[in-house]
Amino acid sequence: MISTGKAPLTFDLVPNWEQLPQGWNHGDVAGVATDSSDRVYVFNRGDHPVIVYESDGRFLRSWGEGVFTRPHGITIHQDVVYCADDTDHTVRAFTLDGDMLWTLGTPHQPSDTGYSPEGRTNLLSIRRGAGPFNRPTRVAIAPSGDIYVSDGYGNARVHRFSRSRELIRSWGEPGDQPGQFNLPHSVWVHTDGRVFVCDRENDRIQIFSPDGDFLSMWTGLTRPGDLFIDPTGYVLVGEMAWEPEATSMAGRPYTEVRTPRMSIRDMQGQLLAEWGGPDP
Repeated sequence: MISTGKAPLTFDLVPNWEQLPQGWNHGDVAGVATDSSDRVYVFNRGDHPVIVYESDGRFLRSWGEGVFTRPHGITIHQDVVYCADDTDHTVRAFTLDGDMLWTLGTPHQPSDTGYSPEGRTNLLSIRRGAGPFNRPTRVAIAPSGDIYVSDGYGNARVHRFSRSRELIRSWGEPGDQPGQFNLPHSVWVHTDGRVFVCDRENDRIQIFSPDGDFLSMWTGLTRPGDLFIDPTGYVLVGEMAWEPEATSMAGRPYTEVRTPRMSIRDMQGQLLAEWGGPDP
């Protein structure tokens, strides 16, 4: 149910939509995507990493068993499935049936950023931005066919590759200034070529040109973890929580309690509707 609304947007929960086989379950859901037939792909951290459903929730198949170390973001573009595996430091492309097409990155070999995964405030260990990859988080495909990867838990960069997977440019450094990142957790490329990056632990979305030039930012969000821009120009953002008496991964104390939510915004970042919460 929408709790705040400035536009004619209505969403209803579909109870018991997911119809898993008897005895199945899945772990954390890292991402969800749909193909051209409206089938739903649930990328998760359970025994069956990619679970595929018909649009009405009927189970169709699973794939990816034994492939992934820690599933993260999933994107489907022109019926190619792109999966980020953050602790494997790779991005892979698959057919809809799970046949692997290619891999970007070297498995189990992170780039040298100084990052250490130990401790809650481990983002503070990142000393510099580096090349691909150190715990990449998501893939986005531009209208040109170029491939963008947000990178990630152990890096502070966005990488742009050509459609032939040649690295064109990387940008970003650790920090909270424009063009810097504290956990670039997701990326999306609009039809006009602008690159939207969820800068999660800086509580903002940054917007760049296709070449990585800083254009603008949206502030006032709560740990934006993922975003999607639909064909009508609505921007859907998944926002995470501020936990009471906790500290962010970048070392910043949370000054209040904020609950998880989905927000819907226009292309200027203005809030149109949201559900989840409310905050205390």
